[in-house]
Amino acid sequence: MNAIMPKLTLNNGVVLDAVGFGVYRSAPAETTVAVETALANGYRLIDTAAAYRNETEVGAALAQSGFDRAELFITTKLWVDDYGYDAALRAFDASMARLGLDVLDLYLLHQPLPSDFDLTVASYRALETLYEQGRVRAIGVSNFGTEELSDLLARTDVVPAVNQIEVHPYFSEPGLRAFNLENGILTEAWSPIGGVTRYWRHGSGAAPKDPLHDPVIVRIAAAHHKTPAQVILRWEIQLGICVIPKSVTPKRIAENIDLFDFSLSAAELSDISALDTGVRAGPDPGTITRS
Repeated sequence: MNAIMPKLTLNNGVVLDAVGFGVYRSAPAETTVAVETALANGYRLIDTAAAYRNETEVGAALAQSGFDRAELFITTKLWVDDYGYDAALRAFDASMARLGLDVLDLYLLHQPLPSDFDLTVASYRALETLYEQGRVRAIGVSNFGTEELSDLLARTDVVPAVNQIEVHPYFSEPGLRAFNLENGILTEAWSPIGGVTRYWRHGSGAAPKDPLHDPVIVRIAAAHHKTPAQVILRWEIQLGICVIPKSVTPKRIAENIDLFDFSLSAAELSDISALDTGVRAGPDPGTITRS
């Protein structure tokens, strides 16, 4: 798989795979085996977070993998409860101990904290320090909108390398992706297949539509003899988005990286992009608070 894996270059020259493996909502008991399965199927980018509470299990999989550290690209994230300059540095050390790593490839602020953006900025300054010290190869953010990014860019020195956001056919964030691109920030998609439409419940309790069952995507998948998930991931890759699908099922883990023996036409890309509703399926970043 890796021989044909597309590569993406961050704004500081660091290179990463276009497809990674996420472990959000992976129970600790399942995480080590899932990551081992992902590595066996060609994934080299692994994405976790302190808030997922499975960094230790990810670290165990990495230690047991036998891969040279230089072959792997590991991301984790700082949760809002640890925001603040000194607190962020301590939280980073704790994450690194759980992961069993000396140098991290990518460290992200997990969320903006609208109720105290000064604290968000202070946390990012801690990430800048880690970057300057060579303890992380790249830094960035997650779930930041254009307003938060503009504010952060005006008050810090290092342009985020990545903005990891909710992206799938029903919520494709074209405006934010364009803003990221204009500022040299790579868009990375969490819930790229639209899993958030299945597991997240809004105030009404109603389940939103699932892009895996959308007739447009089902039609395109049938035309290419691929699964709807593979078509969605291929759409994002062709848009220049880094994707980090999650699964604990070996068959799906293998399918989600088997994306490079077909391509979508311009018309197919347009048809999928037209499915965007502009309605977020996951939590609103503006409502995130410290516990």
